[in-house]
Amino acid sequence: MRQIIACMSLVLVVLGVAGCQTESNPVPRAQEFIRDYEATVRPVEIEMQRAWWNANTSGKDEDFKAKEQIQNRLDGLLSDRLQFARLEIIREDLENAREKPSFLLRRQIEVLYLTYQARHVDPELLKKISAKENAIEQAFNTFRAKVDGKELTDSAVTKVLRESKDSTERQKAWEASKAVGPVVLADLKEVVKLRNQAATKLGFRNYYDMQLRLGEQDPQAVLKIFDELYELTREPYKQLKGEIDAKLAANCGIPVADLRPWHYQDKFFQEPPAIYEVNLDSFYAKADIAALARDFYAGIGLPVDKILARSDLYERAGKSPHGFCTDIDREGDVRVLENIVPGREWMGVTLHECGHGVYAPPNIPASVPYVLRTQAHSFTTEGLAMMFEPFAAKANWMAAMGLNVPDVKAATETGAKVQRSHLLIFAAWSQVMVRFEMAMYENPEQDLNKLWWDLVEKYQMVKRPEGRNAPDYASKIHICTSPCYYHNYTMGQLFASQLHHAICREVLKTEPSKALYNNHPEVGEFLKQRVFAPANTLRWEAFVKFATGEELNAKAFAEDVK
Repeated sequence: MRQIIACMSLVLVVLGVAGCQTESNPVPRAQEFIRDYEATVRPVEIEMQRAWWNANTSGKDEDFKAKEQIQNRLDGLLSDRLQFARLEIIREDLENAREKPSFLLRRQIEVLYLTYQARHVDPELLKKISAKENAIEQAFNTFRAKVDGKELTDSAVTKVLRESKDSTERQKAWEASKAVGPVVLADLKEVVKLRNQAATKLGFRNYYDMQLRLGEQDPQAVLKIFDELYELTREPYKQLKGEIDAKLAANCGIPVADLRPWHYQDKFFQEPPAIYEVNLDSFYAKADIAALARDFYAGIGLPVDKILARSDLYERAGKSPHGFCTDIDREGDVRVLENIVPGREWMGVTLHECGHGVYAPPNIPASVPYVLRTQAHSFTTEGLAMMFEPFAAKANWMAAMGLNVPDVKAATETGAKVQRSHLLIFAAWSQVMVRFEMAMYENPEQDLNKLWWDLVEKYQMVKRPEGRNAPDYASKIHICTSPCYYHNYTMGQLFASQLHHAICREVLKTEPSKALYNNHPEVGEFLKQRVFAPANTLRWEAFVKFATGEELNAKAFAEDVK
């Protein structure tokens, strides 16, 4: 009875709001809503970012508990039914107003509408989802692979996969890295059901459908991009894979037919193996990775000193073993979490994460309203970060940064092969991730272990281990804690190629394959004007055209993998 009365009261309140205000000018009401949001929600968003940082850098139970509690408070604010009803009316009135309000005001209301809509479900359901996600994230952060009773860090597993010629040793390390899957499996299965439950209550087909649409993306349009990318890369990847297989098999003294996932030097074969003529890692053996990144970004007029000073850069027990960047307050408190060890990979990661870091205030102007003071889209910040990352494999970049590169020609050739391999290998890997998540949320009850390996065999052309029936998909942290996001990496890569080509065409006046950004502050100025200044004032389609002169497409990417 109380629920019926509550629902009737809500209807009456909403009708009252609509009846009293739909005739009035919606602009003051929109401005008031934004002020209320900034007064009540913004402080909790900032508190949430700080709690998230503390939990991921410490791994402590109390920090994860605090993070969960603040997440529940934030979800409670954003799931307020009266506020959402108020927002819906304001949004509709702005669209129907005789004199169109400013685009900037309408854009803020649209972004807030999508933000609130994502939480417009039962608060108790949101709490259950948050609890499961929190438990999974903590499990990943504290997990360490064990081989023969010895605990290995993430970098130690990678070292075995990169350097060992013993297939048995490699298999043990690979299987140990997958042991986190069974640990989180029950929570993952439950959270997938809960996410789908939340999505269907909001009128979406499933959680995957909801996530993309709330990100202003059409799932079918995204799938079309992946279909086109597959056609573009299938044959070049097949040829590359044959060359890689021959070298990996010879390295371990086995026939190509005996190659299995643990032979590919990466836990998921999402990065190229170290099989080329020059060992690019050797150039970074004694390098200060963070200092190199600092000097590079300073040279293009986008200093990262303050970012690095706030960051947590090296391995430690309990800390998240991955790399990421976070903007705490949209006012300049930007931080990077990494686990740096000397080598090309972490040089690339550091350039990548600092690329995220510069795509934030103060480079995004303070004049942009708080609601819009973020990146145009998730894939655009991924794209910017991906544009910087490949310099770690370029000999001319290393030499310009003061590293000793005895044979620049040989290192240049190897770097070009590594970058082409990276693009093709990642394109194949992302097909697995995107299609798996789409299918998982469409039908969570299917045999997901089989689905995973069916996709791996089709797109990556990697044979599944005989007789293995384990939740290896659950060992990929993105599936658990960054769901339905991976397509943004691939769209980001298309944007990265497109943006790089625009910089080469309009700023550096050189061929994309030869371009070097070092000590070219005009590159930073281009990014400030064409990428950072618009922030999230434009939908992503318009933003990409503004930044690069073209709509998002694969032409530049196709040139980069020739």
